[in-house]
Amino acid sequence: MQGRKHFTPQLFYELSLDMLVPEDNYYRKLLTELDLHFIYKSTQKYYGKEGQESIDPVVFFKILLVGYLNNINSDRQLIAFCSDSLSIRLYLGYDIHEQLPWHSTISRTRGLYGEEVFLNLFKQVLKMCVDKGMVRGKRQAVDSVFIKANASVREGSFGRCKCICQRIRRK
Repeated sequence: MQGRKHFTPQLFYELSLDMLVPEDNYYRKLLTELDLHFIYKSTQKYYGKEGQESIDPVVFFKILLVGYLNNINSDRQLIAFCSDSLSIRLYLGYDIHEQLPWHSTISRTRGLYGEEVFLNLFKQVLKMCVDKGMVRGKRQAVDSVFIKANASVREGSFGRCKCICQRIRRK
């Protein structure tokens, strides 16, 4: 006899993210291996003493790291991706019922920090990776392609643009 799966959601569940995410999960390992608490000190000067609380700076940089690791450039797609993944929610410290920050919050916070904060973060994370033996520097790879330049005045995009501009001037 052919079986059919019928889904009836329960009203109450007894579970936690910790139970649902496997022990060998990449983001669980990243959570234990990469301590980003130094970010609080690096970003402290960008915040006042009063007003509404902002997004946690460590959570912000973890979200950016998830975007980098998964090649996600859009803040909307990044938040949707993070919201949909239990392991990433565990990594960020957001439980199942908690809503992640809005995509606009990510965009505004990115603009808040200066370049030195991102550079400092990169150096610190790289140092952590080297100290833990994750990066050795034995191999280096360079990816490049030789492309012949197309800079002809009469041909190519510059030439077409120049021709269009001359036609407009004549009219």
